[in-house]
Amino acid sequence: MTLRHPLLDTVQPLLQALGATIVAPGEMAKADVPLVWEGKVVGGVRLPALHGAMDRLIESVERELGGKLAMLSRAEKQRAIRLLDERGAFILRRAVEDVADAMGVSRITVYNYLNSLHR
Repeated sequence: MTLRHPLLDTVQPLLQALGATIVAPGEMAKADVPLVWEGKVVGGVRLPALHGAMDRLIESVERELGGKLAMLSRAEKQRAIRLLDERGAFILRRAVEDVADAMGVSRITVYNYLNSLHR
């Protein structure tokens, strides 16, 4: 039976928010990020695939704001756009279209919200 290292417990909420997982040292792949404690690898971080990244970002904002994007008020939708922008969502291909669909608004509305942020 292996004991769980405190470092792994500490970073778990962060990794969960990112959609990443912890892997045992013996199960690590080249792309995994090693977690080192006092010179010893105690686990690794497996980052999520880019496929589905927008869905994960939208879900995290919905959790934070307490509801589906389409059900939010105008002010909450603007806040959601700010949160998504801060998290880099709009560098993804088709991001504006995907967010507009999730919000039940037009692409123009999303662009307007973004423009008001960057003024």
